[in-house]
Amino acid sequence: MAQPPREPAVAGLLLAAGGGRRLGGRPKALLEHRGRPLVEHAVRVLREGGCGPVHVVLGAAADRVRKEADLSGCVLVDNPEWEEGMSSSLRAGLESLATTAADAALVSLVDQPGIGAAAVARVRAAYRSRDSIAAAAYRGERGHPVLFGAHRWKDIAASAVGDRGARAYLKAHESSLVLIECGDIAEAYDIDTAEDLAHLE
Repeated sequence: MAQPPREPAVAGLLLAAGGGRRLGGRPKALLEHRGRPLVEHAVRVLREGGCGPVHVVLGAAADRVRKEADLSGCVLVDNPEWEEGMSSSLRAGLESLATTAADAALVSLVDQPGIGAAAVARVRAAYRSRDSIAAAAYRGERGHPVLFGAHRWKDIAASAVGDRGARAYLKAHESSLVLIECGDIAEAYDIDTAEDLAHLE
């Protein structure tokens, strides 16, 4: 009898290295949300959305995050170059996944608590092959999370610079990019400034 096709392995890649410069230097991973560090909430969202394993890229206050947040079961990736911006974290995270059996990485940001498991699951479901590339959209505007098939990781890492992450790569591959509307189930705000802290619960 033929073996049934295996379920694709879509890893969660959480970028949680930011130092919260506009928040007076409070590391975003440790902002409190529902009584626990924000990074715990973000990991749970990835898991409930069907991603595994979950790799978490740490940077600012990495030792404190390890001590204060329960990240058991996650692969923790240190990014000593986190101050260079999001791209350094994306590169570190993709590199950490390169030796795993993951078919794709679903990339999310720690400072977007309005994006829950339903949006993660919706974007994850866009996986078709190791060449897949998909992103959540909010009223037609591309946002997070973003799904990258494993065949694309090397080129994405090579093109990622500064705080722009995979933006240049996504723009160059717009014709292949599948946008998944999530505006009905998620809100894509960032926690960047003191005013944004009102979004935390």
